[in-house]
Amino acid sequence: MTTMPAAITPVDLSKVRLHSIRERKSKVSVKDFAKPSRNPSFASLLECTPNILAGSTLREAASDIRKARSKKKAIMWALGAHVIKCGLSPLIIDLMDAGFVSSVALNGGGLIHDTEIALYGETSEDVPGELSSGRFGMVKESGEFINSAVSEGAGRLLGLGESVGKRLIREKPDYLDYSIIAACVKRGIPVTVHVAIGTDIIHTHPSFDASATGAASHRDFRLYAAMVPRLSGGGVYLNVGSAVVLPEVFLKAVSLSRNLGKPVSDFTSLNLDFARQYRAHENVLIRPGGKPISIVGHHELTIPLLYKMLVWGGP
Repeated sequence: MTTMPAAITPVDLSKVRLHSIRERKSKVSVKDFAKPSRNPSFASLLECTPNILAGSTLREAASDIRKARSKKKAIMWALGAHVIKCGLSPLIIDLMDAGFVSSVALNGGGLIHDTEIALYGETSEDVPGELSSGRFGMVKESGEFINSAVSEGAGRLLGLGESVGKRLIREKPDYLDYSIIAACVKRGIPVTVHVAIGTDIIHTHPSFDASATGAASHRDFRLYAAMVPRLSGGGVYLNVGSAVVLPEVFLKAVSLSRNLGKPVSDFTSLNLDFARQYRAHENVLIRPGGKPISIVGHHELTIPLLYKMLVWGGP
């Protein structure tokens, strides 16, 4: 049994050594504060954004992406399905035309939402409302279109992204201009789709061909892995809204590239999501060894801001 000493005297603060604030390095300064402005331009909006914490991080991300474009380095976008559901496809497509997209990777959910938007101008069903009746995920048209396109494309040794993109372009649906996949194929930008069998609604349909889907998705992985070394020397990898599948795919592609003697180094890895996720943090920001940048916030707010900063070209 231990006991406290009989007498403990309070610390004598008279001997504390102080120094001037002029000698201290401060992380916050009024020069970085928000500047009120009633000017409606985007430049004035940016002035209203403090150059502190997330404000400076977003500026840094935009700067790295602009540098990558000027150096003709890879700017690889990996998009979770939520980005498409939030109505951000037109911004991503415009960034393609502005030279800020060298490739796009999607998961299976992104493939479905993008295709439904192109075909019908709408997507994202009411899961709780349909699940109890067994109707969730059982929309006939979506499954038949995608599964048929994949089966046809796999027979021609095409990847998932190219298979669906070419079918969409051929059939010219009313909302084709909203499709990221079709936009990539039209512009010759690689678009890859990385599927985990059983995670997507179309995998439950009778038209689903697991063999064709697996072969096409594996081809897309090999195409994606061939692009990853192009990040070296100033490229930027953006993981936007994928918590598991695409971060895992990125890590494996980095390892594969290095195993084959193709270095992946000196690049920026940027993760944008509305919450911090373990695999995105580890597999995108930390383990691959790039310069990590993390921006936490709703995609429907952060992506338009990043878009404006890129196309406007300001600080």
